[in-house]
Amino acid sequence: MVCLLLLSPATRAGEHQPLQHTTQHDPAAQRIVFVGDSLTAGYGLAPTQAFPALIQDKITAQGWPFRVVNAGLSGDTTAAGLRRINWVLQQPLAVLVLALGANDGLRGLPVDAAQRNLQAMIDRTREKNPASKIVLAGMQAPPNLGPDYTARFRAIFPTLATANGTALVPFLLEGVGGIPSLNLPDGIHPTAAGHQRIAETVWQVLEPVLRDLR
Repeated sequence: MVCLLLLSPATRAGEHQPLQHTTQHDPAAQRIVFVGDSLTAGYGLAPTQAFPALIQDKITAQGWPFRVVNAGLSGDTTAAGLRRINWVLQQPLAVLVLALGANDGLRGLPVDAAQRNLQAMIDRTREKNPASKIVLAGMQAPPNLGPDYTARFRAIFPTLATANGTALVPFLLEGVGGIPSLNLPDGIHPTAAGHQRIAETVWQVLEPVLRDLR
């Protein structure tokens, strides 16, 4: 099994960056917001190479009225994501893709806290946008933290998806994590080709959700 090893640059507490609209589509189009860390932000790459932008390309090719917003912020943990989720939710959204937890796992942060933070983000999203759909991206912790921790961490995501009725990407870095040719020289962050594979993984789950919303 491929295990996640992610190292993200630190960010200042409470620092927010502008939400990056991947394209300049009709502003009336429904928003798909990707909330994540350096994986979502596309660390080390041009914004157009990050997997959310590649998802927008797929949407555009379908002619569907959705507009991708990349709200990835390098260094974010689930706690940091929870602190900024209200800011992200200032405008309505049709779909939230929640791709946080990698930095929690890397740092060995408490599993229960990560699960509570993700649950709180799901709850706040549904309070603000009751009709919105949520896609949860699964993460894994590095094996050096021990089998008990890694198993409990991995279980966070299917547990939350089942409890909340959300769509689930079982592992965001499936087929990418640990493969040198698909990662930057740091051995951690995906290359452009790695992001293409991530986009395919996410699209398998997201495409049926979008099809139902049309």
